[in-house]
Amino acid sequence: MLRAVVVLGLVGATTLCARATDPEALRKKLEACAVCHGADGNSPVPEVPSLAGQPKQFITTQLVMFREGRRLNPPMAALTADMSNAEINELGGHFAGLTMRPTAAAQSDEQQKAGRARAEQLNCVQCHGPALKGQQHIPRLAGQQAAYLRIQLLGFKEQTRFDMDGNMTSAAQALTPQDIELLAAYLAALP
Repeated sequence: MLRAVVVLGLVGATTLCARATDPEALRKKLEACAVCHGADGNSPVPEVPSLAGQPKQFITTQLVMFREGRRLNPPMAALTADMSNAEINELGGHFAGLTMRPTAAAQSDEQQKAGRARAEQLNCVQCHGPALKGQQHIPRLAGQQAAYLRIQLLGFKEQTRFDMDGNMTSAAQALTPQDIELLAAYLAALP
């Protein structure tokens, strides 16, 4: 009986791994992602995030949060509903390996200095890293869509955006509308 359980477990694990590494299955999932997030992970839709160059752990965590209904977004909930952890892991690795392109034109030296100063004053660099490229479960902000950043910052400030540990909700309380505009423009222009 024990041997049968072990064999069934191995067959299940093998099937799961085969499903996760099936190039055709991955291609289909990536086609679905590309509709909003771009074929190369750089979103053509201003209100939708670019996934290219995001930390793998961040992408996988967010996909799990969508799948579990903790982060609310009907299209993402539908896309992730039947994803296995292995598939989520594979998608995270794929997007993390792509190159993010800045979504905004370069800023003047004055604009850059003002944006950088505010990002440092608000301690954005503490969690998102000195270059604001994210780390582990914390997203890359550099090069992200400005419209998407505005929406997310406002959501954190209004406490309507899912926040796993409460840090962003807390940090966003100090933001003024001018801060949100300054930060979104600054971050979108970063390489």
